[in-house]
Amino acid sequence: QEQLVESGGGSVQAGGSLTLSCAASGYTVRDYSMAWFRQAPGKEREGVAASRVGIIKYYADSVKGRFTISQDAKNTLYLQMNSLKPEDTGIYYCAAGPRSPAYGQSWYLNPEKYNVWGQGTQVTVSS
Repeated sequence: QEQLVESGGGSVQAGGSLTLSCAASGYTVRDYSMAWFRQAPGKEREGVAASRVGIIKYYADSVKGRFTISQDAKNTLYLQMNSLKPEDTGIYYCAAGPRSPAYGQSWYLNPEKYNVWGQGTQVTVSS
């Protein structure tokens, strides 16, 4: 059964760092489209970072240069978040989609393209 389990959320002051982890079971992460999304209170879920075949990475403009998506050989997806800002606050979700189709950033950061979701982990950044 395909399953994603996130961990690593927490509270941090602005300028700090956090690393989120997403443990995948039931399939091989590098073979599928993988992404991190976030949802702030009262806002729609937005794409933060995505990975295509574990090599091509996509980032939302708001996090480019501060966040890094990666994965390891143990089938875990990560999101390294540096220089955090209060506007980064929200629930962060890991998601998996089809087998890395040859589409661009707008596809990979669209939550409607993903069919397997983790339970989410809260990230709170205080000023």
